Amino acid sequence: MKTVISTPNAPGAIGPYSQGYAFGNLVITSGQIPVDPATGAIPEGIAAQAEQSCKNVGAILEAAGVTLESVVKTTCFLADMGDFAAFNEVYAKYFTSKPARSCVAVRELPKGVLCEIEAIAVK
Repeated sequence: MKTVISTPNAPGAIGPYSQGYAFGNLVITSGQIPVDPATGAIPEGIAAQAEQSCKNVGAILEAAGVTLESVVKTTCFLADMGDFAAFNEVYAKYFTSKPARSCVAVRELPKGVLCEIEAIAVK
């Protein structure tokens, strides 16, 4: 049985999708861009945006009853691969269990942000 994950502590979906799903022992988040769920603001710079994206992923996982330590796979999207080192510095503070990861540069992200992170966790 699959369950929709929804929390006010992460930005609401800006399209026809959910923040995440729990299915069996898996929790899968939608990609999280760096929007502050309380204000709708987007912070300046890659470090601040990576921080907010990590917090948003963490909030969805928490709503599903797991933590960032439960993450086994992430996919990270960067608007500029030149931000890779700065992004990694922030990412490493949150994903301390070092899950498997893909990180790719994309042409553009929603709302013109610099990064987006999605995750798969195990309960």
